[in-house]
Amino acid sequence: RGAAPPPPPPPAAASPSSARELAVEALGVVARLTALCRALRRREDEGDEAGWAEAKEEAEAARQELREIVRPLREPGYREALRRKAERARKKRLRLQRRKQEAKAAKEEEAARAAEREAKIDQWRAKCIQEVEEKNRERELKAAADSVLSEVRKKQADTKRMVDILHALEKLRKLRKEAAGRKGVCPPLSADEAFESQVESLKTLLKNRTELYEAEERALRVMLEGEQEEERKREMEKKQKKEREKLLQQKLEIDSKLFGDPEEFPLAHLLQPFREYYLQAEHSVAALIQIRHEWDQFLVPADHPEGSCIPPGWILPSLPTNDTWATAVR
Repeated sequence: RGAAPPPPPPPAAASPSSARELAVEALGVVARLTALCRALRRREDEGDEAGWAEAKEEAEAARQELREIVRPLREPGYREALRRKAERARKKRLRLQRRKQEAKAAKEEEAARAAEREAKIDQWRAKCIQEVEEKNRERELKAAADSVLSEVRKKQADTKRMVDILHALEKLRKLRKEAAGRKGVCPPLSADEAFESQVESLKTLLKNRTELYEAEERALRVMLEGEQEEERKREMEKKQKKEREKLLQQKLEIDSKLFGDPEEFPLAHLLQPFREYYLQAEHSVAALIQIRHEWDQFLVPADHPEGSCIPPGWILPSLPTNDTWATAVR
């Protein structure tokens, strides 16, 4: 049997735009032809033979013009070529729309990532600024305390120097009095009493000042020790917070390895029942007691030949040993 003849080649002008122009032109002619048909009926009803003949000629001309207009549409292969071109145009339009949507989605994703980066940078900057402000505030408090402490020590040194001067005056008067006695000159008793009264009043004043300055020094030392204790406490809290975050991150990594990523596997996923089963002790005391009771049945010493002690945490699965296993894990 011979092969089927190839389809006729499509007309050169088979395009959606040319077909649209032909259709618009044909619709115009059809509208004019409809108006001529109504005129023919009206002339026929009126009995105007001359007008009817003239309208008939115009209608025949319009019909011939319509045939010439739609003739390319009736050529073999025209509609098939037009359908193929329209389909290609539709696919191209869909492809452009899809690319536009993909570009928009990529742009939105990039904007979201940029916003997330900016948020992290702002958070890090705010944290750094807060740490710097805390250090500056602590430095200022320490400098102020040191300044006040140095002032108190200076006052204590001045008081001690005044006490030494007072003792030196007492010693000098005693020496001068002894020297005057050896020469036979004795000062009156009232002078001794006045001197001793002045010395006792000065000693009392210096003693009160010394006690006051010692109390101020003790208060400042207590304040400095409190600041240092608060600083140590803050450092310890920061360290504990970092440890908790590290442990939480490790727990999330272990949970993702055991149960999958929560963002990748939603609550309605098929692994959710297994997650609820293995994590039921975190939400129910009765389940915790039951699971602990079942585990306690297998408690054995570390050197027992038929068993081993319970591991302190989750037992992570080993890495895939072949490509097939790796694809199943993914």
